[in-house]
Amino acid sequence: MFQFTADCMLGIENIDTEHKHLFDLMNDALEALQKCTMFDQYQTINNIIEELQDYAEQHFAHEEAYMEKICDPELILQRTQHMMFRESVNRLSVANIDYEEGQQEVLREMIDFLAKWLYRHILGSDIMIGKLPPLEKWMLLENPCEFTDEYRTGIPLIDSEHKQLLSIVEQANHLARSEHVEEKYDEILLVLEQLKNYTVEHFQDEEEYMESIGYEGLAAQKRAHDAFIDKIENLSMEELTKHPKEYLQSLLEFLLGWLVNHILHSDKKIPMATRPVE
Repeated sequence: MFQFTADCMLGIENIDTEHKHLFDLMNDALEALQKCTMFDQYQTINNIIEELQDYAEQHFAHEEAYMEKICDPELILQRTQHMMFRESVNRLSVANIDYEEGQQEVLREMIDFLAKWLYRHILGSDIMIGKLPPLEKWMLLENPCEFTDEYRTGIPLIDSEHKQLLSIVEQANHLARSEHVEEKYDEILLVLEQLKNYTVEHFQDEEEYMESIGYEGLAAQKRAHDAFIDKIENLSMEELTKHPKEYLQSLLEFLLGWLVNHILHSDKKIPMATRPVE
């Protein structure tokens, strides 16, 4: 069974309640899959798909309305991701589930899709709702990517790598601010590739450190790391080509906001909840 754990909670009561319901629907699909060989699950599958369609309309409307109310800068990206969810559910709705084989296939696809969506979308996007200031506030700072003492965890390796990560984001920020940014497409791709590679390296080092000290928050950290890497690996090259300045600024807002939030609210807890390395 899939558990709605504390690391999936945003602290926004109605959104958390609706996210929990999505976990319940995923568990309903899992239960139906387990019963496929014994009972016809046609009506159950139809009911789940209809609930998912209703959920998409109601929950996304609530979530987007809340984000609009607080002027959340991730709203545009969230709307795009929500549309992708609707399209995926609609594809499930036209699948052939008259027979056991088709029912099993649809349920497996549904569970796989929902599991990835829940952990990647909630931990990669929703977790930032209400935590990012408007883009202009970040970008009006002389150096919004400066590694200050506020970000220090007290772990030399992690602090050093956080500093390097922010430095790479700063390079992307410099490109976004520059004139004729559309002429620097290759430079942008190079910096984004550098960011992806270094992020993977950093998360691996950080997870190895947490494992070495038996840190109990390792599993939650891994899920958050996977969601962040998934975000970087699934950038829209089409949007980057069509609207390089706007897309890069929007991406920077997410990258910088996520890193700052993750460092301050997750990584800084590591030294406080661990035993010395042996």
